[in-house]
Amino acid sequence: MNKEISRQSRQELTEAIRERYSTASKLEKARILDEFVAMTGYHRKHAIRVLCSSDQRGPVERTCGTRIYDEAVKETLIVLWESSDRICGKRLKAVLPILVEAMERNGHLDLDSEVRSRLLQMSASTIDRLLAQVRQQAKGRRRKRNAPKKASKQIPVRTFSDWDEPVPGELEIDFVVHCGDSTSGVCIHSLVATDVCSGWTEAVPLLAREQSLVVEALAAVCGRFPVPVIGFNSDNDSAFINDTLLDYCQKENLKFTRSRPYQKNDQAWVEQKNGAIIRRFVGYDRFSGVVAGKLFGQLYLAIRLYVNYFQPSSKLLEKTREGAKVTRRYSKPMTPADRLLEHPMVLDKHKEDLRSRLPQLDPLALLHRIRDTQAALAALASPGQTNRPGKDLDEFLAQLSRLWQAGEVRPTHRKAKDTPRHWRTRPDPFEDVWPEILYWLSESPDATAKSLFERLMSDYPGKFTEGQLRTLQRRVKEWRHVMARELVFGCKEPEDDLMPTCL
Repeated sequence: MNKEISRQSRQELTEAIRERYSTASKLEKARILDEFVAMTGYHRKHAIRVLCSSDQRGPVERTCGTRIYDEAVKETLIVLWESSDRICGKRLKAVLPILVEAMERNGHLDLDSEVRSRLLQMSASTIDRLLAQVRQQAKGRRRKRNAPKKASKQIPVRTFSDWDEPVPGELEIDFVVHCGDSTSGVCIHSLVATDVCSGWTEAVPLLAREQSLVVEALAAVCGRFPVPVIGFNSDNDSAFINDTLLDYCQKENLKFTRSRPYQKNDQAWVEQKNGAIIRRFVGYDRFSGVVAGKLFGQLYLAIRLYVNYFQPSSKLLEKTREGAKVTRRYSKPMTPADRLLEHPMVLDKHKEDLRSRLPQLDPLALLHRIRDTQAALAALASPGQTNRPGKDLDEFLAQLSRLWQAGEVRPTHRKAKDTPRHWRTRPDPFEDVWPEILYWLSESPDATAKSLFERLMSDYPGKFTEGQLRTLQRRVKEWRHVMARELVFGCKEPEDDLMPTCL
């Protein structure tokens, strides 16, 4: 109701009610006050003060007095505040006499005596009050930082029941770690990607489990895959669930989902290939370093062709349970390449690429390459183990009919008597000078460890003892062994010998 009464009407109403209110009894005053508040919209305490006022003109409005600190004083104060690097009022009050004198002495200010006196008599609270609006405008509006969303909150969950009718190109990805019996230290990780629809499997070795390397490995998988990749489904490993991989999938327009934590069955397709392919061909030894990474890369290039073109597998079509009895129905065994060739959603150009590649592959040459690389990996994991296949493809073919008599045919699964130790029990004495030793070896590959040790003793007197010569000899021997393996296996492309000799 207060919005419908003008100020003049309120004053007239106040004058009419004031005299009756002053002579009324206590109960009548309460009733008059209720009506007056309802009509004017005043607060009850304010209404009492208005009705009890002796001034017939109503409440007196306050008028502003003369300003003590005018604009000239304020502008000078702003200059002094900026000159003092915007300090607070208490500190500025203390330094004002010195600051004003210094600025006048150097010709920066020429203050009127009245302005100068008012500046010096100004209190710290007045300084803060006059500078409040200036500080607020100078500070600007603070940007509100939105808390970044966790990557796991942006990636949808996909369970095993959501794979009813997968299309080619929907991949499950996972890591296989080659750490042996201990997870400490740095070792090689295999990034495995399996197509849920066809079972086509790709693997890429990583020297370390790192986000940017994962993105590069997935890009390599997309380039090798026979059909366009639609998306990835991973577990909750931090190397997968991060902004780096999420941004990559969004940039490449790839669908990215994840499984439920601690639910291995959500990734049953790739988990099966981890054992049936990766562990079957590589084994469980510990591998690390660039040389082992190159061997892994050669092995996986041969495995992808051998497994996807010549290794049929059965897919689970249906599983029913009747009480304690579980019945499973499987599809007929087919290779991943055959499944892609029969799928109606695979384009004809991709099918033609698959058909044209198959006649060029020699399964025996692929298997020979796999066994040869497995032997190199086994020798790298256990230097005392020397089990190599035939020297050439014909000798390897001649041995196939008798290999069953030797038992385990995969070199990576044969265990040496003494497993080499890969951990240290004391600090490495040659860690700081090892790059220098490598430089000396590159200049003189035939230099003996003893001559290198004598050179170290001469260049670093007092740092090494005679008992450390044997350690350097073992280190140089290992380096020569690794370099020999790199020269033999690191420079030869793995697919050179995969084609039949008749081509």
